[in-house]
Amino acid sequence: MSPETALQIRITEDIKLAMKAGDTVKRDTLRMLLSSVKNAANTKLAPLDETEVVAVIAKDVKRHLESIDAFKKGNRPDLVAKEEAEMAILQKYMPAQIGRDEIVNVVKEVIAAVGAKGPGDKGKVMQQVMPRLKGKAEGKDINDVVTQLLNQ
Repeated sequence: MSPETALQIRITEDIKLAMKAGDTVKRDTLRMLLSSVKNAANTKLAPLDETEVVAVIAKDVKRHLESIDAFKKGNRPDLVAKEEAEMAILQKYMPAQIGRDEIVNVVKEVIAAVGAKGPGDKGKVMQQVMPRLKGKAEGKDINDVVTQLLNQ
């Protein structure tokens, strides 16, 4: 699975820099990320493209968010701090998140394009919107905007 994306190369280079700087948290976090990417490539039986690598990073970020919630409920501030530090490192490799206004614009555009009339057309709209905003916005936020606009 040799052909690496620019993002994978950047992560590998950042691991080397973290090792030289003695930043064990960053080094270990990026090693785990690279491992997740390689596991995803092995599962797919083909090299991942840039968007698939971003999807793996997003999955890891989401896992960290869930861990943070669990550790807060368990009153473990030490583990919360560790997870937050790792998540901050991972988020540097995510594309910039778009705001609600931009989501609304894309959703309105898709609603007009597919001719959606109400909540029954939500599936058609989501099917078109999700690939366009993948990695740029949370699925929950997109779903909320689509639901709101279709219920007007």
